[in-house]
Amino acid sequence: MPESISAPPALTSRDAVAIIGAGMAGLACAHLLAQHGVTVSLFDKARGPGGRMSSKGRPAATLDLGAQAFTVRDAEFARQLTQWQHAGCVAPWPTCTYQASASGWQTHDDGQLRYAGAPRMSALTRYLIDAITLHAHTDFHSETRIVALERVTDGEWHLKDAAGNHHGPFSRVVITAPPPQASELIGQWAPELSAACEALPQRACWAAWAIFAAPLPAPSGIAEHWQSLHAQHPKLRLVSRNHTKPGREEQPESLSLLAQLDWSDAHIELTPEDAAQQLLEAFLECLPVPAASIPELIELGAHRWRYAQPAKPNGQEYLYSQQGIALCGDSWKGSRVEDAWLSGNGLGRALIGRSV
Repeated sequence: MPESISAPPALTSRDAVAIIGAGMAGLACAHLLAQHGVTVSLFDKARGPGGRMSSKGRPAATLDLGAQAFTVRDAEFARQLTQWQHAGCVAPWPTCTYQASASGWQTHDDGQLRYAGAPRMSALTRYLIDAITLHAHTDFHSETRIVALERVTDGEWHLKDAAGNHHGPFSRVVITAPPPQASELIGQWAPELSAACEALPQRACWAAWAIFAAPLPAPSGIAEHWQSLHAQHPKLRLVSRNHTKPGREEQPESLSLLAQLDWSDAHIELTPEDAAQQLLEAFLECLPVPAASIPELIELGAHRWRYAQPAKPNGQEYLYSQQGIALCGDSWKGSRVEDAWLSGNGLGRALIGRSV
């Protein structure tokens, strides 16, 4: 590893850290730093925390359009999961899964237990932001898009937001945004990190939602309470029934329809209306029931994730430049929720000078 992409020196009591991006990686890093008394300012362009774990609230239903659930493999992440379960913000889901192919629907079980936020995926990230902001030396700036870094003195940074406001000074800046967006911020300040970003191409993903007035009919021989479907379709990859998730039992039939990455890359400039219609049609092609039995559609829409995941993760937990700029997130360690947490937590440990 180049010397300029190195292990960070440990923070002191005089240091302040800015974290750009309040997804799982940014929250994990901020949470650990706050627990150790570090002054932390967290920034996100959205109205709340979550990133790809955020949830979309509609009048009739709440929908997850990014991560649908997550697995647990790492022992440290498993310990965190136990705390979250005790807090009531996560629960096992799904437990009734199928896959659809040309030969029909079959049960699907890869041996991995999965968990979802309760009562929505963003419940976990909101639990984390509440825990972070309990500390007097932390703050969270929502709806604040950072557009530039400004070096005040050697080792001292200010952030400029889209409204022209300045924030700082900070001795360290952590960026958890996707590599193309991170590169725009750091290009002139840390060219070696910018080069690492450019070497990590990203995949796009369309995520649609469909809300119905009544439950969908189950295919013959399939459990009526099926929860998710892995589709072998050129357009459609995964279907989640949001109303089967923990805490959402009262909402109507509400699907998340996640597109295949190849199809998304090739059709990323579609309008949301067109993408949603095509993904709904793809799902109905996978659903072996009479067309006349499909209930009334209440709402249909789609969200474009231009940078959904890396084409191939870098494999490093984080990258750090001697200028005091660090990168972490699921684009580096790996694309799972667990990877994002491990990346942010690992950087946090390094910043406070702890190896374990």
